Amino acid sequence: MRYLPLTLLPVVYAQQHAFDTKHEPWTAKYGTQADLSYTGPLSYSHLPYTRCLDDSSTTFDIAVLGMPFDTTTSYRPGARFGPYAIRSGSRRQSAEAGYALEWMTNPYTRAEVIDCGDVPISPYDNALAVDQMETAYTTLLARPVNGSASARTAKLAHDGVEHPRILTLGGDHTIVLPILRSLHQVYGPISVIHFDAHIDTWPSLGGITEQSRVTHGTFFTLAFEEGLMSNTSIHAGIRNKLQGPELIEHDEEVGFELIMAEDIDNLGTDEIVKHIRQRIGNSPVYLSFDIDTIDPSQAPATGTPEPAGWTGRETKRILRGLAGLNFVGADIVEVAPAYDNAGDITGILAAGLADDFLALLVTDEPPKRQVKRRQSLTDEL
Repeated sequence: MRYLPLTLLPVVYAQQHAFDTKHEPWTAKYGTQADLSYTGPLSYSHLPYTRCLDDSSTTFDIAVLGMPFDTTTSYRPGARFGPYAIRSGSRRQSAEAGYALEWMTNPYTRAEVIDCGDVPISPYDNALAVDQMETAYTTLLARPVNGSASARTAKLAHDGVEHPRILTLGGDHTIVLPILRSLHQVYGPISVIHFDAHIDTWPSLGGITEQSRVTHGTFFTLAFEEGLMSNTSIHAGIRNKLQGPELIEHDEEVGFELIMAEDIDNLGTDEIVKHIRQRIGNSPVYLSFDIDTIDPSQAPATGTPEPAGWTGRETKRILRGLAGLNFVGADIVEVAPAYDNAGDITGILAAGLADDFLALLVTDEPPKRQVKRRQSLTDEL
């Protein structure tokens, strides 16, 4: 008589006696093993997690992609941990409970959205890191869409083909340079809506090396020099100090108009929205959002905080007003969780803003919520 090796017995037994979990005690009594808001593998809003650069079999309409890069910062580093902090801040979010009252929709039901993990970026060589980010973005941008979302980018792309959109979690703001290089290959020059406390168009005068020109404050100037942007871009929330007014003249040459943080007091959110929409028009547009747009009292975890910023509520209202523009991608950057408070308020706010960006990518117009008038005591009397 011949005997099987002991190591093969469990395999043979499993093949002959396939288990049906619905009859097991847990499943029979409690159902599926569902993740709670504070359990399970860490992905953005508990989305399916795929290393998309390794796996081309999983299609998507929108990818959430981390770029943990922070080695061109000018003040406090730490934004390499931003993708982790934003994902952690999104733990109470989910596709199943994604209906937003303010948006009157659930963006996760209108497109196939997955978390594509993080780009493995060199923390030692900035030139290599920038190339890695551009290569990764270009790779995913060329993937076929899932087709769950309505066609939006084909009319904008040079090849007339629908391309996925990518929501990038930074990382310091330099990540936008390789992203714009990648987007330019598909759409040509694009407009940028830039939410930030700083203009990020500092003249790039060089230094000891050519690579030293690339920082989180010069990347828009470099993008302009490379012809990546149209002349219809706009800043929102600016309040940083400058060496002099000549930098604003340079900013205009780069192609930006300026909305300062204090303009919200005189104009209000509706006028700011109107101005942004008029500036952008029908051009393909990229949304870049630095978390330091928000006042440090609500978002302290960032590398270059500036006082007297917008509130989260004001900013989210402005974002809703931008729905329907031709967004080809978005990012949220400069979240550095080492400087957050014990409640992780910056990461939570950043995750909520990222959800707004998803809604911007799938909606055709700003939501028109009807506010019902409640009967007052005077009416009753």
